[in-house]
Amino acid sequence: LRDLLPAVPMMALTATASPEVMKDIEERLRLGNPVIFRDSIERLNITYSVLETEDKNYRLLQLLKHHPGSAIAYVQTRRATVLLAKYLKDHGIASAAFHGGMSAEDKQSRLREWQRGTLRVMTATNAFGMGIDKADVRLVVHYDIPETIEHYFQEAGRAGRDGMPALAALLLGPDD
Repeated sequence: LRDLLPAVPMMALTATASPEVMKDIEERLRLGNPVIFRDSIERLNITYSVLETEDKNYRLLQLLKHHPGSAIAYVQTRRATVLLAKYLKDHGIASAAFHGGMSAEDKQSRLREWQRGTLRVMTATNAFGMGIDKADVRLVVHYDIPETIEHYFQEAGRAGRDGMPALAALLLGPDD
């Protein structure tokens, strides 16, 4: 784009890029001398918790019972999204799986249902990321430990975007 339209202003947006990634973006997009607006990742309305548990399924049900509203449960594998969504459905909680192996149509359909409130919980891999913006998410649970601290904060930051209290909980089991 820079070669085709050298005089057109360009903007790059990111929520949690490290300084190295920001430099890479600047160089690859040939931004020249960009103006950078940076804010803290601190979100005072989010309570962050690490919860040790022998039974992650039970603990997840308890969290959902005590924190009404929309929720996301992050896991590491596609298979786990399906199994966890089924477990929640079997316990009367409207949920669906979301992962990178799904068709674009299925992803859009599930996202619409979740955004409308038809689905309460989205069980997801980190494919449930960019562009996911639902203001009233009250609970983000990391059922599995995320790959990096950056992934954790990016995913946990999907909670409480409306400024209301929210919980980001990392479940820590004996095998973690």
